[in-house]
Amino acid sequence: MIGRLRAVWRGIVWYVREISGEARYDHYLEHFAAEHPGETPMSEPEYIRAREEYDRLHPNTSCCC
Repeated sequence: MIGRLRAVWRGIVWYVREISGEARYDHYLEHFAAEHPGETPMSEPEYIRAREEYDRLHPNTSCCC
């Protein structure tokens, strides 16, 4: 029973991190390690600044509103 509750909790935490965008840096690190072995990735603050700059320069205009 406890094992099942832990699995459900981990699923909830994963889901919230995915929809909130908190997991973006983790995905970046996974991609960077696969595509650029031996290189140093951006730190989390650097990544956040770069992501915000990209979002500012490339606004999402696909919304129907």
